[in-house]
Amino acid sequence: MRVAVFGAGGRMGLEVCRAVVSADDMKLAAAIDPGCAGQGLADLGVETDLKVVGDPALLLDAGIQAAVDFTQLDAARQNLEWLASNEVHAVVGTTGFTDSDIEAFRTSFAASNCVIAPNFAIGAVLMMRFAEIAAPFFETAEIIEFHHENKLDAPSGTALMTADRMAEASSDWLDDPTTNEILAGARGGLGPSGIRVHSVRLRGAVANQEVILGTAGQTLTIRHDSVDRSIYMPGVLLALRAVANRPGLTLGLDELLNL
Repeated sequence: MRVAVFGAGGRMGLEVCRAVVSADDMKLAAAIDPGCAGQGLADLGVETDLKVVGDPALLLDAGIQAAVDFTQLDAARQNLEWLASNEVHAVVGTTGFTDSDIEAFRTSFAASNCVIAPNFAIGAVLMMRFAEIAAPFFETAEIIEFHHENKLDAPSGTALMTADRMAEASSDWLDDPTTNEILAGARGGLGPSGIRVHSVRLRGAVANQEVILGTAGQTLTIRHDSVDRSIYMPGVLLALRAVANRPGLTLGLDELLNL
């Protein structure tokens, strides 16, 4: 499979480039990042003689079959529009898409396919599934997500998806007893079904999340920790290998893992 990487000069993009180069059944055929166009990927720590380009139109001559996007929201919208128009499969780790974005992608990806996942860490996908299974057996729940100091959106896409799935699994949650919030926002953001979501931004963190569920006499904590960005690569490669056989738009890795 001939693969392109959007956002190739970023930390996640470089990890994806390394993973594709190391995969026996893939070839890194193009790297796109306007911020470092003209630089050799070898100078950025990837063992390839490719240079980064700034214009996706250059991909047409590279015979690209699939592309990975780890960029920012506005850039990702444009990249996905281009990929759909040019019948290239897409695997997307960028977060923050709106419901209208998702509906637009459902329409535009007709001749090629798209997998969008808020988290490619297989452990994180399992964490969300475990929280969904546990939800009907508890009366209260809160989510705490930790990310590095450069993450722009809060809460994370993973936290939002976790809350959505827990709310779909159970609507029977106790009301928040707080009547006096001394510091505004101290109780976090109000998610679906009243599930509170708290965002922590810390230098030194990568991506961590806790789901804490409680009922009479007991609590259950489900936690996933990421300590290195390489944790996401098995999920990215899984999606690349599967995307051609998943018509239209697929959200999350659950279907790919048969969860």
